[in-house]
Amino acid sequence: MNKRILIFFLAAVLAAAAGANAQGVRKSVVAGAFYDGDKAALAARIDAYLGAVKDLPAVPGDVRAIICPHAGYVYSGPTAAYAYKLVQGKPYETVVIIGTSHQYGLDGASIYLKGGFETPLGTVPVDEELAAQIAKASGFSYVEEAHAKEHSVEVQVPFIQTVLPDAKIVPIVLGYPARRDVYSLAEGIAKACAGKKVLIVASTDLSHYLSKADANSLDGKTIELVRNNRADTLIAKCLNGENIMCGGGGVAATLIALKKIGEPRVEVLRYTDSSEASGDGAHVVGYLAAAVTVGQPAAEFSLSNEEKKELLRLARQTVETYVAEKKVVPSETKDANLLSERGAFVTLKKGGELRGCIGFIEPVAPLWDTVIQTAVYAATEDPRFTPVTPEELKDLEYEISVLTPLKKIDNPAIVQVGKHGLVIAMGRNRGILLPQVPVENNWDREMFLDQACIKAGLPPDAWKKGAEISVFEAIVFH
Repeated sequence: MNKRILIFFLAAVLAAAAGANAQGVRKSVVAGAFYDGDKAALAARIDAYLGAVKDLPAVPGDVRAIICPHAGYVYSGPTAAYAYKLVQGKPYETVVIIGTSHQYGLDGASIYLKGGFETPLGTVPVDEELAAQIAKASGFSYVEEAHAKEHSVEVQVPFIQTVLPDAKIVPIVLGYPARRDVYSLAEGIAKACAGKKVLIVASTDLSHYLSKADANSLDGKTIELVRNNRADTLIAKCLNGENIMCGGGGVAATLIALKKIGEPRVEVLRYTDSSEASGDGAHVVGYLAAAVTVGQPAAEFSLSNEEKKELLRLARQTVETYVAEKKVVPSETKDANLLSERGAFVTLKKGGELRGCIGFIEPVAPLWDTVIQTAVYAATEDPRFTPVTPEELKDLEYEISVLTPLKKIDNPAIVQVGKHGLVIAMGRNRGILLPQVPVENNWDREMFLDQACIKAGLPPDAWKKGAEISVFEAIVFH
């Protein structure tokens, strides 16, 4: 082998090796900035923060997740310590850290699959087996740029090394918190972590750069959403660009993942803001430490006859007022069931024929508000029909469908006519059919699937050729 060929061969081998180990050990990028770059100083700081924790609330049950801030330690470290003090020495084998992408425009999520994370306290290994399982179950993989400069995961690592020195980690960076991506990540974590001794860390700060009074007020409302498991509202607010939390998608994914095994219970451990360190109350950032346990699974959602009548009355009143007067009369309820977040459709019929039908397949608001909004849309925005006129109001018939969450399936044989509604999706195309539609049209399963594809603007057999199939159930009443 001549020298030129040998050099080429060695370069190829080295390139291949570098590619195979492209992740490897990630060096710290914010040591010396967000936290101390010296090992002894960093260890002493974390020990001091943990030692200063006072009046830590008693949290019944096993802590499955904690919510921690990710600012510089001088600002948020004392708050994060409350969450880490609670789990110190517990028998977790792996910590799944869900950070948020500040430095890179990431769609979906990036999972650090191999190697480890290095800080001044040493290197903590990645749980490569669990990382691979989460990647497979969620559909996400590794995106190098998402981890390269990101601090939201890294700042959690020294605390983990201190309180759980034998645990491995699975670092995850979540990008733009599209609802489908948040749910896919949550489902992947829930599936892969089932039966394992895993702690989830949701890394997030709260509001940014408001006055102390405004920040504390807004953060209080955000904390109540977290405490009440309002994951879909958190996602919607983040997507709307509302200044509530930079890691809202990760918090939502955590709550959704834990809901797979029971009802998440959130215990607030501490809330502060940056003014405690900076003395500047004009522009503060809010910090939350919280613990999440899991109680018994929530009872299956149902509606009483009285609640169904109330929702039908609400839909009729909303349509009649809007069509006649072009306004929505403010309406409220104190019924907790009607304030739960649910997807719903309002269907209008006239003489037994469809006159309008619009809804939200996914929860975007409390059921009460969803019925108000979809009732207006069904009467005025369904592109298949002209808007309802005042003369038609007396002849309208109302039907409401309250939906269960979507469940993605791999086997079309699971679909049951009369029980399931369908969502068929491929690329940007999406078609939705309610459970009552195939019954009313006397379709069998294959026709139901074909028609859902057609509704999505796809070929009828797209469900056989890679289209994503999801099912849901509905409480239908009229």
